[in-house]
Amino acid sequence: MTTYQEFHRRSIEDRDGFWSEQAQLVHWNKQPEQICDYSRPPFVKWFKGGETNLFYNAVDRHAAERPDANALIYISTETNEEKVYSFAELQREVERMAAIYQELGVRKGDRVLIYMPMIAEAAFAMLACARIGAIHSVVFGGFAANSLATRIDDAKPVLMVSADAGMRNGKPVPYKHLLDEACKLAEFPPQKVLLVDRGLDKGFPRVEGRDVDYAELRAKHMDAKVPVAWVEATEPSYILYTSGTTGKPKGVQRDTGGYCVALAASMQHIFSGDAGETMFSTSDIGWVVGHSYIIYGPLIAGMATIMYEGTPLRPDAGIWWQIVEKYKVSVMFSAPTAVRVLKKQDPAWLKKYDLSSLKHLFLAGEPLDETSHKWIMDELGIPVIDNYWQTETGWPILAICRGVEQSPIKLGSPAFPVYGYDLRIYREDGTECGANEKGIVGIVPPLPPGNLSTVWGQDERFISTYFSLFKEPLVYSSSDWGIKDENGYHSILGRMDDVINVAGHRLGTREIEEAVQTHPAVAEVAVVGVADEVKGQMPMAFAVLKDASAADTPEKAAALEKEVMKRVDASLGAIARPSRVHFITGLPKTRSGKMLRRSIQALAEGRDAGDLTTIEDPSTLDQIKAALKG
Repeated sequence: MTTYQEFHRRSIEDRDGFWSEQAQLVHWNKQPEQICDYSRPPFVKWFKGGETNLFYNAVDRHAAERPDANALIYISTETNEEKVYSFAELQREVERMAAIYQELGVRKGDRVLIYMPMIAEAAFAMLACARIGAIHSVVFGGFAANSLATRIDDAKPVLMVSADAGMRNGKPVPYKHLLDEACKLAEFPPQKVLLVDRGLDKGFPRVEGRDVDYAELRAKHMDAKVPVAWVEATEPSYILYTSGTTGKPKGVQRDTGGYCVALAASMQHIFSGDAGETMFSTSDIGWVVGHSYIIYGPLIAGMATIMYEGTPLRPDAGIWWQIVEKYKVSVMFSAPTAVRVLKKQDPAWLKKYDLSSLKHLFLAGEPLDETSHKWIMDELGIPVIDNYWQTETGWPILAICRGVEQSPIKLGSPAFPVYGYDLRIYREDGTECGANEKGIVGIVPPLPPGNLSTVWGQDERFISTYFSLFKEPLVYSSSDWGIKDENGYHSILGRMDDVINVAGHRLGTREIEEAVQTHPAVAEVAVVGVADEVKGQMPMAFAVLKDASAADTPEKAAALEKEVMKRVDASLGAIARPSRVHFITGLPKTRSGKMLRRSIQALAEGRDAGDLTTIEDPSTLDQIKAALKG
């Protein structure tokens, strides 16, 4: 029997042989001519010359063999809707959506921007792109108009797909006015907007000549037959935007063939999900987990996938476990934040339902603390597997690959490098760290299949963002601090750049600072990520005012803080709202003018501010301490 160590070693030392075998897990219209083309580092092309289609692999082949098997299970505890689609029914719905796309002028290689709540039509919208070879770009539903506009201008979509509103905690979250505002702000707005009317936002405005109704067009195309577009393996399948340290988001560009193979292999080796079983990922399609493990991964594996609109606590703290029992979920994927939320509830909810179908729970999106890891594993009585990855990689970097070997779980550790990843921990001078020595998590290229192939439209940014920290040897920098123990178990210690992780959502502090500075009273601001018991991190803002008298009483300060928070909501959405906005008269900087963000963060978390010999004005730290007490 192959040990995991041998399996991993072969994936690095015999890259072509290893990935040639994994490629047999998917259907090829034309077999690849070259497995790995790494002739232009750091760019890599996987399965060059091959032709495949993500939708064919996710739906068509299963619809032919098991047409009546469950494919998509849509559940909304917000609107009390539940609908199960078989593989044959999902195939039909997606062909209808694909026919609508073609009527609206979408062609192979065109971009379709999807701004949707967690409803079945959002899955149809993504899968229809895959069927006809269009490139989807999903933006998290409810993102503010300004953020949406920047993504519109970067992707230049010919079509947007949206809905009148989403739902959260029983209240509608209108989307249409945000979409309309974004189209006004954008330089390259789409010619057509396809709208799903859920009846949640009565009388929302329609733009004549641009907005079209999904239900009307669907009725026209009930019997549509839309052929699969076979796509070059190296062609893009989608763009997914992720926060950067500059204000401009980065469009992570994913290929088609490499992504398909990576997901198929991960479902077997990491998630141990079998055809006919059910997978429940509690993420959102706006994030990478939603792409990989709600939409594509489970379906490629022939599993049913659950698409859930709701929270873990509504109607009660047992709702997720009720779903597990009803649909005999075998593989579940969530985030540490959700576990910390559930930990505050009565543990009896975890015992109320029959969870015997559940083989394991996977957690990712932010560092998992040992206490939460132990609690959920004890309560469920099943393996709870921490795993670590990024929007950029598309699938796990660190995990226990239980489909290969059932290695022991170490609490709070995402364990070992996944096959295909030549992962090392580096000192800042580029040399490798020893055991138990903190360093930067890096990957020696070529990056494995399924990872980003470039930044959309910006090859130079791909190199400068990910491959500029170390040149000799060339290394992909994750921008995360990590550590490896003497047994090879890894732990992630947080970001080394100015990106923070709020409940698994990556937010650039620079973007939040720019939003705060739109308030006319603010002269300068620093935003840092501060540890939070439930969400992992929360942004906290320290603002210098143009006129200190604007916040010289508690009442004025409270009113101004609310105004600033509203600015952030309007610019980025409520998800980016700082937990507090503190008003001070100066920010701590070095004599050369560099902001001492790590010192600010340390003080906000009640830690030692570190070496302050370079600080120009030590009194600024006293102000921060006073504000935090205050």
